[in-house]
Amino acid sequence: MNELNKTYSPNEIEEKWYKIWEDSKYFAASLDENRENYSIVIPPPNVTGILHMGHILNNSIQDTLVRYNRMTGKNTLWMPGCDHAGIATQNKVERKLKEEGLTKEDIGREKFIEMTWDWKEKYGGIITKQLRKLGASLDWDRERFTMDEGLSHAVRQIFVDLY
Repeated sequence: MNELNKTYSPNEIEEKWYKIWEDSKYFAASLDENRENYSIVIPPPNVTGILHMGHILNNSIQDTLVRYNRMTGKNTLWMPGCDHAGIATQNKVERKLKEEGLTKEDIGREKFIEMTWDWKEKYGGIITKQLRKLGASLDWDRERFTMDEGLSHAVRQIFVDLY
């Protein structure tokens, strides 16, 4: 007979089950013309930070709405995304260069852009990892980044149109 642990161990339980849910595509959106659609696009957190209480509150409310609508049988999409936060990210990379006694002018545009993308790769996933830890039911296969090919063009077009 299996015995339950006397104390709850979230590290053993939550990570295991979230991986199963994600691998099984339980949060994936589908299109069925016979069902009503419901979607939320996550207000994109930027790549320069970590979740704060405002993010957690906002994402908890969104997750509740998404799960409720999923349970009512709607085609439900909670779309994850991440904003490049260009000026803030540039600032982080410039600070790193300053610690090395360099400036962006010292290394040139191409190298600076390369370093910025490296910074995004290293730190950009922190918030999405935290959302996974919280059990957020986002459709991770649809995750977007504002500097992705195509999306970057759409972002520029919207700024031009709004101007």
